[in-house]
Amino acid sequence: MVAFDFASEISSLRSTFESIRLASNVDVLRQEVAELTDEAASPHLWDDPEAAQKVTSKLSHKQSALERLEKFEGRIDDAELLAELAGDDGDQDAMADAVKEVETLRRELGDLEIATLLSGPYDERDAVVTIRSGAGGVDAADFAEMLMRMYLRWAERKDYGREVLDTSYAEEAGLKSATFQISAPYAYGTLSVEAGTHRLVRISPFDNQGRRQTSFAAVEVVPLIETTDHIEIPENDLRIDVFRSSGPGGQSVNTTDSAVRITHIPTGTVVSMQNEKSQIQNRAAGMRVLQSRLLELKRREEEATKKQLAGDVKASWGDQMRSYVTHPYQMVKDLRTGYEVNNPSAVFDGDIEGFLEAGIRWRKEQEQQSADA
Repeated sequence: MVAFDFASEISSLRSTFESIRLASNVDVLRQEVAELTDEAASPHLWDDPEAAQKVTSKLSHKQSALERLEKFEGRIDDAELLAELAGDDGDQDAMADAVKEVETLRRELGDLEIATLLSGPYDERDAVVTIRSGAGGVDAADFAEMLMRMYLRWAERKDYGREVLDTSYAEEAGLKSATFQISAPYAYGTLSVEAGTHRLVRISPFDNQGRRQTSFAAVEVVPLIETTDHIEIPENDLRIDVFRSSGPGGQSVNTTDSAVRITHIPTGTVVSMQNEKSQIQNRAAGMRVLQSRLLELKRREEEATKKQLAGDVKASWGDQMRSYVTHPYQMVKDLRTGYEVNNPSAVFDGDIEGFLEAGIRWRKEQEQQSADA
């Protein structure tokens, strides 16, 4: 058994923590906590429940981040002291506890490091995720539904807010498309690395000859707009259609024309909303999603312009960014980062943290390479 090198591990923890502490700008974080605390103490805070929820959620997140940063150095000191005492006394149980604590600190430090990489202009926002089935027929529609469940299970595991905004069911099984919102600090920054084309290879449950089928689904992630965002949309740029909500297989689930489809004519962006009870609610929800997509479109156009000026015309995302394979072997592999696991069932049940972390690190490396070019 290889001896655990406490001196090296503690030194590595201190070095990494110092880099994270500097990148986190603790003084600015303290100021933000103070300002949010003042907002939360306002007697008029709950006049607008939605805004109040955002303030309290952001305050809780930033207080937690500040507390972790302020306590972490002391926890490293405590682990070092525990190891020294255990070594002096020859206490094997205490030494095992010290090893366990160092390993815990290493994992938590990785989480802190990931948080410092989420520094984009919209990374703190809630995320609006849209999944569309692609090539592959009924298998693709089923795959789209599997992906939606995967992201909702991930959010459920982390106790994040989640709301399905729209679902368009395929005739035989699965979904043509679905849009849902994940509400949590940095939900957009975290999930934005999931945008792209996903591929599934499996024995099709819909093929009576049991043949292998490859199917595709597209994932779009945009930040939820806030009241401070200003995207002017002239009324004559919109076409609004109303229709009756429907369930799986085209089954009618509503006797009134409450569902709304909004088309932004200049860009061809289409948003459908049918999960609210009234046409007015669906229209309001649809406009928020439309503005979120237009905001993301504007951001991408600005990034494309910057890349063109810099002479970099490579696309940020490949046509296929991840493969899920259940036959002839078991594997899920991200083709950008190289990160892979051999348990597709766990991944489809929401165990995607490793893919998210690898994607965030990969994106930061790409940004750094672009800046250095």
